[in-house]
Amino acid sequence: MKHSAEMDITHIKKQFPIFQNNELIYLDSAASAQKPLCVIESIKSLYSNHYYNINRSVYKLSQILTDKYENSRDIVRNFLNAKDSSEIIFVRGATEAINLVADTVARIHLAKDDEIILSRLEHHSNIVPWQIIAKRNGAKIKVVDPDAEGNIYLESVMKLVNSKTKFICLTHVSNAIGSILPVKEICLEARSRGIITLVDGCQAVPHMSVDVKSIGCDFYVFSGHKTYGPTGIGILYGKKELLEEAPPYQGGGDMIDTVTFEKTTYAPLPNKFEAGTPNIIGAIVLGNALEWMQGIGMDKIHKHSQEIIKEGLKILKNIKGVKIIGETNLRAGVISFLYKDVHPHDMATMLDSHNIALRTGHHCAQPTMRYFNISSTLRASVGVYNSDKDFTTLAESIEKIKNLF
Repeated sequence: MKHSAEMDITHIKKQFPIFQNNELIYLDSAASAQKPLCVIESIKSLYSNHYYNINRSVYKLSQILTDKYENSRDIVRNFLNAKDSSEIIFVRGATEAINLVADTVARIHLAKDDEIILSRLEHHSNIVPWQIIAKRNGAKIKVVDPDAEGNIYLESVMKLVNSKTKFICLTHVSNAIGSILPVKEICLEARSRGIITLVDGCQAVPHMSVDVKSIGCDFYVFSGHKTYGPTGIGILYGKKELLEEAPPYQGGGDMIDTVTFEKTTYAPLPNKFEAGTPNIIGAIVLGNALEWMQGIGMDKIHKHSQEIIKEGLKILKNIKGVKIIGETNLRAGVISFLYKDVHPHDMATMLDSHNIALRTGHHCAQPTMRYFNISSTLRASVGVYNSDKDFTTLAESIEKIKNLF
């Protein structure tokens, strides 16, 4: 079906091999998005025809792949509207990106009794690295709570700010309930006070245009597998001056300039933070995936996502016994819900028998679950291949199996 005048969902869905010749309803893109054929074929072609290590040899095969790798970096720079390609670091995923910042930049900027502000809506990957560095440096973590509906506002963040605040690290979009945080306003205010900001963009990048210049953040991270690219690759965007002054994260390979047993000097950005042989194919194919998204149009993807979530909420709310978790003012990509007193795992297992795949559990956001006095939810999350028909089918399946409980 054509969901809107701007986006032909039938045509897009045909580009995904996993949806061919079956009736799969996939509502778990927040965990990992399915891959279009162009991404799959790109992986095969690179390994079949162009593979070698990069930055290692002068012969043509190596140079071709090196050029493709660096071209992908420039694709990411353009995608995020970063100032310079040297501010784009290839990492294994958002988790490694956050750990890198915590272990290098925060290591030199945090002193005893300094403070880091996080939100109750964070993924564990944007909590645990900060706990580790806080313990190491004697710093403290402060937590901003959402309101009863799951919204976080600038005012609630700034109430926690004082002269000891050195970092504010927040999700752009909650992976557990879909709340969109006002990161631009928060980063602007933080900058005026000399506070370093990091934004976890894993759930935002698949659904909206992201402009790091406009947001004004110091660091922005996301994972490739949520943007229709491969697993094992992700992006750290960081302000050049902060990355340049930070110590290396790992040692070896292309992060060096000169090595003696007495002293080692380090390569300039971005190589300084890309030790060893990188995920070459993953980085190149991530660039292909981002170009594929841009080919559809990020404005169209955003509009489509918003329409689907709006319709999905309406459909689910019409089911007696469904409770939406997090009635946020602004939402992207995710609807978290419960059905009566049925355990989410049991409901999801039954839905799987109807060929519907959605996520259950705490979604790596246990503090969020505790805030809402629950242990887990059912989570329906969408991608470019979903339509409102998927939520209609979900609702019909819930109605069919509800008498089994």
